[in-house]
Amino acid sequence: MWRGYHTTSNSARALINQKWDALVIGGGHNGLTAAAYLARSGLSVAVLERRHVIGGAAVTEELVPGFKFSRCSYLQSLLRPTVIKELDLGRHGLKLLKRNPSSFTPCVDGRYLLLGSDKTLNHSEISKFSKRDAEAYPRYERELENFCKFMDPLLDSSPPEKLQEVASFNSRLKNNLQKSVFWAQLMQRAVAMGQKELLDFMDLLLSPALKVLNNWFEADVLKATLATDAVIGTTGSVSTPGSGYVLLHHVMGETDGDRGIWSFVEGGMGSVSLAISRAAKESGVTIVTEAEVSKLIIDDSGKVSGVLLADGTELHSSVVLSNATPYRTFVELLPQNVLPYAFLGAIKNADYSSATTKINLAVEKLPQFHCCKLNSPDAGPQHMGTIHIGAERMEEIESACLDSLNGIPSRRPIIEMTIPSALDKTISPPGKHVINLFIQYTPYKPSDGSWEDSEYRSSFAQRCFDLIEEYAPGFKSSIIGYDMLTPPDLEREIGLTGGNIFHGAMGLDSLFLMRPVKGCSNYRTPLKGLYLCGSGAHPGGGVMGAPGRNAALVAIQDIKGQI
Repeated sequence: MWRGYHTTSNSARALINQKWDALVIGGGHNGLTAAAYLARSGLSVAVLERRHVIGGAAVTEELVPGFKFSRCSYLQSLLRPTVIKELDLGRHGLKLLKRNPSSFTPCVDGRYLLLGSDKTLNHSEISKFSKRDAEAYPRYERELENFCKFMDPLLDSSPPEKLQEVASFNSRLKNNLQKSVFWAQLMQRAVAMGQKELLDFMDLLLSPALKVLNNWFEADVLKATLATDAVIGTTGSVSTPGSGYVLLHHVMGETDGDRGIWSFVEGGMGSVSLAISRAAKESGVTIVTEAEVSKLIIDDSGKVSGVLLADGTELHSSVVLSNATPYRTFVELLPQNVLPYAFLGAIKNADYSSATTKINLAVEKLPQFHCCKLNSPDAGPQHMGTIHIGAERMEEIESACLDSLNGIPSRRPIIEMTIPSALDKTISPPGKHVINLFIQYTPYKPSDGSWEDSEYRSSFAQRCFDLIEEYAPGFKSSIIGYDMLTPPDLEREIGLTGGNIFHGAMGLDSLFLMRPVKGCSNYRTPLKGLYLCGSGAHPGGGVMGAPGRNAALVAIQDIKGQI
């Protein structure tokens, strides 16, 4: 096992004799981000990670000798520019590898679609299927880019939530002023957008991706390629209302200032967490691995005052920030009688369902797609971006989703394949490659078997490999070894309740002032001294760093008595 992201010590006993200003539960990228900001404000901070390696879902692990896998998350774009700049992550080793082209969709009939940042290439490629769509595509990109610009300020700020406890007159006054400024600025941006564009924006947020993309385009392969961004990581289909927002969520990021451009990270996604951890350590954060939190400690006044580790160690602090899922934080780490009944019920009833499986492969050679009619061992444009397998038409996505809703893993899965070693030469032996498969749809509890059954697991993996073989003959014979994470595996290994990669669904009923539940959106919780800093908080999932940064700024404000 590659242990490159360990701390120098994995013993929590060294932390006992100190009362910390802040403890952070979970060494995922958001927890590390929160810790870095807390420490930069002068607070004493310790991060407690359950696993032997930091990173949470943004982690690199050597699962096959010589091959380093981004075991869960596998691409970077959503990491907030504010986090990259303020924590100086480039100086701490973060190196982004832009992909161009960014998307490749092979077709069984021998055609293919390449898309990227090159507008001339896009026009030429889309024209193979529809000249009308080729003309419309730049307008579609501009519209999404304008919507992303509108959303940007929301991502880097705490929602304008009401104060959740009895506060002084000055605190209430300051909170009301902050909310007024927030809404005034939002209204100003909405007015500047104009009525037509605002209506188009609302249509995107509320509509199924199927409707949005049908209104823009006519070519099946283009619509299906774009539609995968609307369902990735969800249990919904392209016909699910609100899936248009998920489409927007996955294009609102950037790489080095280029909006909507996704990148590989040199060394794998664990390098994101490693760079943040270096920034945190430079500011004085102590990071401890193999330190599983079993309970939160509540003092006589009802305030959270520390944590109890699984080995019985008690650690005390002024505040605790949890990077765990809302369910893990409020249902598993706290006794039920300390939280308001309605709040606890809302947390329990939130949607943590998942239909996602991740397979990481080590292969002898690059896949050769028959539609390209190339036979070179070197990486070509078809290997650089996300390779969409089994999604040539929207109906195929709908059918795959329906299988899962009926309790069986998709008979013809929707697969996003990426080959980071095509650009990153640090993660595999020369000539060999690392391949990521992000697969939908796989129910948490299949009705026709169990993920605990090794034969059942192997059968589904082979189904995925057989599908790829249709497009790239010889793929199966190139496999050296693989690692497979089904929804229950993601829950058990990474701590993702239900296997949900976003710490909870990203439906319109679970965003902004409704995330994780209404009345608790500004990272504070019903228990004084406890904050939520993970993807279950605003603005949601993906390797963003925004929940960690925003939660830390709120906690700092409270600790220093500024509100």
